Amino acid sequence: MKKQLIAVSLLLAGMTSAQAVTLRIADQKGNMRAEMEAANQLQNLGYTLEWAEFPAAAPLAEALNAGAVDAGIIGDAPLLFSLAAGSQVKAVAVSKSVPFGTALLVRPDSPIKNAAELKGKSIATGRGSIGHFLALRALEQAGVSDKAVKWRFLTPSDARLALDSHSVDAWATWDPYTALAEVTQSGRILVNGTGLVTGNSFLAATDAALADKEKRAALQDYVNRLAAADRWANHHVKTYSQTLAKIIGFPAAAAEKAFSRRQSHWQATDDATVQQQQQTADFYHKVGLIQKALEVKPTFYHGLIVAQQN
Repeated sequence: MKKQLIAVSLLLAGMTSAQAVTLRIADQKGNMRAEMEAANQLQNLGYTLEWAEFPAAAPLAEALNAGAVDAGIIGDAPLLFSLAAGSQVKAVAVSKSVPFGTALLVRPDSPIKNAAELKGKSIATGRGSIGHFLALRALEQAGVSDKAVKWRFLTPSDARLALDSHSVDAWATWDPYTALAEVTQSGRILVNGTGLVTGNSFLAATDAALADKEKRAALQDYVNRLAAADRWANHHVKTYSQTLAKIIGFPAAAAEKAFSRRQSHWQATDDATVQQQQQTADFYHKVGLIQKALEVKPTFYHGLIVAQQN
């Protein structure tokens, strides 16, 4: 990784000014910025970083579509909705993780014992979110039509309140919200994402940013720093979890549970990832959430290298 960082630094040094390039990064709370700050990966940059924080993937995708940011972190399902809408973005790197924390939650005292018993019940989630995808997959596996449940498309905070107040029967969400529900004993996992969702999240960049030589070089440097930060966090789980807890305002136990079970790592996009994304796209088309069949291969950019060691 050091050689690659040096190479990128030399490239950036050739710019008219040390801070000539501004990279606008879209983040979700407690994600890339938190990890990179904790791992000291935001020091001595040869470019300027401007952060924009979003509560969920949908508004982040809108910012990417509008060109208001250059790159951002987004789950596989929301990225598909963005691409289906005609956005000019590419997946440039992928974070692989264990998807246990993507889950269908019910109240601890709920009589519902399995996904089949959700028939006729109400489910809160974000439309097009990874939680929505999980719920659809879980229902399909249980032989329940997605039209046999009542959908309530809400933000995570509103969905949590809806579950607590008995306004909905289940909540399809993701970590750290799942971990928070477990730690506070306000929710019980009915179905977890293992075997149902990929666990893939992407760093997506706009076509305009990738076409800009200087921004592309900055993105290469950023990706390597991001991968290094993730490795550091995985080797310092307790330390990082304490920092993460303060940033997201969650109990340290919830932050640690959420992060430690992810076992995440960043890598370059590969054929296996493309195939997984195509399967996700085909599923969304089958259930009618994407109106036209989507060929995902052209939406991947393979020009960035993700270093796997410091």
